Amino acid sequence: MPTVLRSARLVGAGPATVDVLLRDGRVAAVGPAVDVPGAEAVDLDGRWLMSGLWDAHVHLTQWALGRRRLDVSAASSAAHAVALVETRLAEAPPPAGTALVGFGFRDGLWPDAPTSALLDEVVGDVPVVLVSGDLHCAWVSSAGLRFLGAAAHPTGLLRESEWLSISGAVDHVPDAVADELVHDATLAAAARGVVGVVDYEIADNLDVWRRRVAARPLNLRVRAGVWEDYLDRVVREDLHTFDRVGALVEQGPLKVITDGSLNTRTAYCHDPYPGTVSHGVLSVAPDRLVPLMAHATRHGLRCAIHAIGDAANDLALDAFAASGAAGSIEHAQLLSASAVERFAALGVTASVQPEHAMDDRDVADLHWAGRTDRSFRLADLDRAGVRLALGSDAPVAPLDPWVALDAAVTRSRDGRTPWHPEQALDRRVALTSSVDGRELAPSVGAPADLVVLDADPLTAPLRGLPVAGTLVAGRWTHQTL
Repeated sequence: MPTVLRSARLVGAGPATVDVLLRDGRVAAVGPAVDVPGAEAVDLDGRWLMSGLWDAHVHLTQWALGRRRLDVSAASSAAHAVALVETRLAEAPPPAGTALVGFGFRDGLWPDAPTSALLDEVVGDVPVVLVSGDLHCAWVSSAGLRFLGAAAHPTGLLRESEWLSISGAVDHVPDAVADELVHDATLAAAARGVVGVVDYEIADNLDVWRRRVAARPLNLRVRAGVWEDYLDRVVREDLHTFDRVGALVEQGPLKVITDGSLNTRTAYCHDPYPGTVSHGVLSVAPDRLVPLMAHATRHGLRCAIHAIGDAANDLALDAFAASGAAGSIEHAQLLSASAVERFAALGVTASVQPEHAMDDRDVADLHWAGRTDRSFRLADLDRAGVRLALGSDAPVAPLDPWVALDAAVTRSRDGRTPWHPEQALDRRVALTSSVDGRELAPSVGAPADLVVLDADPLTAPLRGLPVAGTLVAGRWTHQTL
């Protein structure tokens, strides 16, 4: 059945209200008085209407699982984190045969070191696994190491490959359980105006999303990334990036992680971390990265390359140039002086997560001391003509685009002085970087992926902006009208 949205104010198009006709999943008409017999009419009463929001980088199953885990993000020290674990164990110990899993610790500024021994003092034989806020390390009790099937470890702080190679042991739950949690998480995302995500879950995403879409209608569009371990299957099926693989599901790009993260002090940098000789971790060297990207490109896939440190970003840009690949660098947190111009010249998208700058500002001031004028260079990238795509990296930051938009525009949170405000984005630029290449105001022929807002996002406070409704392909996925 067609739907007419009456008395809508289009974001960025002035104060006049219009009617918007939705038919067969697309915008069929926009005008001052649209009248279609038999159409469902919904009065927006002057609310603002714009293209729906995308999150360009999520780990959706991990986000769904993380919403139920012990939150240790507020821990200001290892001792504080242990106290949070002790309280949870007293109130709700995990069932026998399972582990207590926590999420969100950031130890870059802690005065004490996280160790297995410190956890063991309060958890005893209960397996405890605390995953860092950046997903690149885990702090594990001795019983937790046994639960994971890991060898004894001198500290219990597993970084990069020693953690990522076994992390599936805590992320794996029965498919039915995971799918239900993801369904709930997508409902919450829809309530924030999200109509689509690029999912980089470390899994066989093609299989996962085909299963989910066969079971029930989705609440948002999904562009499902592929990892090297599953690339052969995508190539065999001759799937290209943006090809449809199910209702609301598209094939996504090849995802490759080339370095670590700032909080884990493993982002690969030209300069060593203060007080150390470590430049971080280069996970995938150019002699492997370039042919992998070239192979994906020959088979119609774009590439999404994780690079956080300035050296990693330079090598990723080199790989784009050498392979002829198209796509994005994910994160792009610390850039060398020439990197911005190279992004522009190569046509590489900067897929960035502005809230990370708010999470990491103090850690960056310490561990990238003297270099933070080159970190989170959002305005520089925009001025150079680089396409920006905003996201969250959920669960690293909340799957809420208004959080990312606020961080991009204000460079501040919790009333603090803006951090490097010279890199703040204009509101219109930030919003345009959040709608997957569409225009802000819905136009005839565009997908009916829309969000209805109770305030004008070009003027109102962004963090927590109220969402009155969300439509995907013309179907309400959230509505409070």
